[in-house]
Amino acid sequence: MKVTDREFALELDANDPLGKYRSEFFIGDANVCYLDGNSLGRLPHKTIKVINDYLINDWGSKVVEGWNDWIEEPFTTGDLIGSATLGAAPGQVLATDTTSINFYQLAGAALAARPGRKTIIIDEANFPTDRYILQGYAKERGLNLITINNEDPAISTHERITPEILEKYLSDDVAFVSFEVIQYRSGARNDVKAITDMARKYGALTIWDCSHAVGALDLQFDRDGIDLAVGCTYKFGSSGPGSPAWMYVAKRVQSELQVPIQGWHAQENQFEMGSTFKKASGLAGFQIATPSIIALRSVQTSFGIIEEAGIRNIEEKCAKGTQMMIDLYDAWLAPLGFTLNTPRNAKERGGHVSLVHPDAKRIAFALRAFADVIPDYRAPNSVRLAISPLQNSYVEIWDGFQRLRDLVSTRQYEKVENTNSKVT
Repeated sequence: MKVTDREFALELDANDPLGKYRSEFFIGDANVCYLDGNSLGRLPHKTIKVINDYLINDWGSKVVEGWNDWIEEPFTTGDLIGSATLGAAPGQVLATDTTSINFYQLAGAALAARPGRKTIIIDEANFPTDRYILQGYAKERGLNLITINNEDPAISTHERITPEILEKYLSDDVAFVSFEVIQYRSGARNDVKAITDMARKYGALTIWDCSHAVGALDLQFDRDGIDLAVGCTYKFGSSGPGSPAWMYVAKRVQSELQVPIQGWHAQENQFEMGSTFKKASGLAGFQIATPSIIALRSVQTSFGIIEEAGIRNIEEKCAKGTQMMIDLYDAWLAPLGFTLNTPRNAKERGGHVSLVHPDAKRIAFALRAFADVIPDYRAPNSVRLAISPLQNSYVEIWDGFQRLRDLVSTRQYEKVENTNSKVT
């Protein structure tokens, strides 16, 4: 049986150990091929019940007395994220704030932990908010910001950062380096352990942005000796739009780091309301202020589903699903002018593929308008298509690629009139 036969996908579904989880998510229109879970995961049915119960039985019934129970939830939720997806022992993951705030906090802490070092390193293909924050730090503090041009194919393939690429820029003046586990545009996967080890060789810390990896890949932070990491929960984590992010701070570095925003939840003996700040011990010293409990309940629900399904099983389905995408690209889309900007080696990619086309933006909008396929577009020329292993069936992916082929081969996408949406 060939991958271009729909029965190929149907057989994969028939033997999929994760197939049963699809029914746990709200699917409004079964005809829609939702291939944008790397931007926003679907709503778990269980979340609706959990939030309703919280409103009535927690907030409604307990009011302020509830804080005696709620105040620990950023830590217990963080422990769940750590055990379910990050390979992190308790006391190292804090569910809090946004990815951008957490990145700002850890970048400031890393700079303070390496006094006298004036160089920081990031890459050009990194997610914009990370680059902008480091540009701000560099301007404010007179730092030397090195931005590796991994968008240049002469330097990097599919935007991947390798230890060999990184070492050319390292010196004993580097305070920290920061990269994505999964390059947000291309879907390429960086070698977390090897790059962390390379930076440590020069005395530098490493901050990983895991936003496009958490919930899709079997990360093993403790085993691999990771220093610091941040990530969101609303993509493969399916915790809802704007759901709380998280930060990982390895226990071995917690005592030497001080984040720049000294909030009252990070104060030792918090409710003594002391006149000067004294950092609380452990992970508590990294929290800023009052958490959103209703939002944390969404995280607990969705990451509980991930924990039950097993992150190794999820990564295995990511590999199979993206391989089917690549095989369908070869058969159907390469002849239509598409270029694959994602590694073919499953160990070097995550849960989405990037297809480059001169008319990528029009194609992405036309898929939504004419074909009931939801991808996303990333400038300057990429259509991203993802498998969310607990939500997508293989046949949903197959149907989406067939519709993409037909849309482009018939040039129907040229009929799309409006591509001016603020969100792409």
